[in-house]
Amino acid sequence: MRKLGKFIDSLRLHVKGGSGGMGYPKFGGVGGKGGDVYVEAVAEQTLSKTLRAEPEKRWQGGVGGNSRKVRILGEAGEDKIIPVPLGTAVRLDKFSTLGEVNKIGDKILVAKGGAGGSPLNQFNGQHGQALNLTLELKLIADIGLVGFPNAGKSTLLKAISRAKPKIASYPFTTVQPNIGIVEYPDKRQISMADLPGLVEGSWANMGMGHKFLRHVERTNLLLYIVDINGFKMGPQYPHRTAIENVILLNKELELYSENLLDKPCVLLVNKMDDDKTEEKLKRFLQEYSDLADLCHELPEEMQPQRLVKFDEVIPCSAKFNRDSVEYIKKRLRKWLDIYEDEINCHLTTTSAIKAEVDNKLREKSKKFV
Repeated sequence: MRKLGKFIDSLRLHVKGGSGGMGYPKFGGVGGKGGDVYVEAVAEQTLSKTLRAEPEKRWQGGVGGNSRKVRILGEAGEDKIIPVPLGTAVRLDKFSTLGEVNKIGDKILVAKGGAGGSPLNQFNGQHGQALNLTLELKLIADIGLVGFPNAGKSTLLKAISRAKPKIASYPFTTVQPNIGIVEYPDKRQISMADLPGLVEGSWANMGMGHKFLRHVERTNLLLYIVDINGFKMGPQYPHRTAIENVILLNKELELYSENLLDKPCVLLVNKMDDDKTEEKLKRFLQEYSDLADLCHELPEEMQPQRLVKFDEVIPCSAKFNRDSVEYIKKRLRKWLDIYEDEINCHLTTTSAIKAEVDNKLREKSKKFV
């Protein structure tokens, strides 16, 4: 289990199906089947609530009833339901996943109950399946904020939504994911997830951000945030310019999962707080236009194999310029709507093609009748 404050995004459990009931050899009675254990997505659930429901972290199906004179067929054991939040993946180990629950009511069988006693097993009830599994939560949000520490992610989240993340002028003020709801005058709401800042090597379990990289997999759009002034983790680390941070973020996400590079994304150049930053922005945009060539000038370990394609680059001051924050709200909504329309159009086209193919197959089948 990984716990940061009150937030839990990983929980290891022991699950066991219920044992089957004993048979009744004299009358050929069959014992009841043991109860199964399921993981089910429940509204307004958290892994913290799951832990509180069973602090010992042991979930077991009910025992099947024994066969007896007054009941030849024993009662089936009661199934056990493990309630989990939306976006939970059920893993057996690092490389094996039983499944994911992404809609309310989604259910995964994780441990089968044992068979009841019968002539097939000498009337002895069988033990249920027993195994250890890990529940891993992947936050579901419309927009995921990614960036190195102190880039201003928490400041933006606070300015653009009702969330109240911890903010300070030092790295790693965000130690757990924060979800903010961005509201619009027409009552439209967009969810935004602020994740702990990445560091170089996050994909390989360095720093804190690697624990939360999986959360960005469930977002519809990624908002990369870099500090126009660049960033330096500490005295022993080199100072990275804003454009180098863009390249390194690209590299970190690529190393974790190349699929993240295919997500819609917008680049936010933050901390445009005074006139001095205007010159830095001009230089940044020039470097950005030659990004592919610039990558080849960097050490090989910093070079991504594939560059992410940003839909838009937006300069802003999340802390001091409210107009820039409002502009960001409008643009993020626009890009979400554009990509949602594209998905709906694709689904409609796919359905139409499928229907056309089905009609042709039916026409052909009639010819052979």
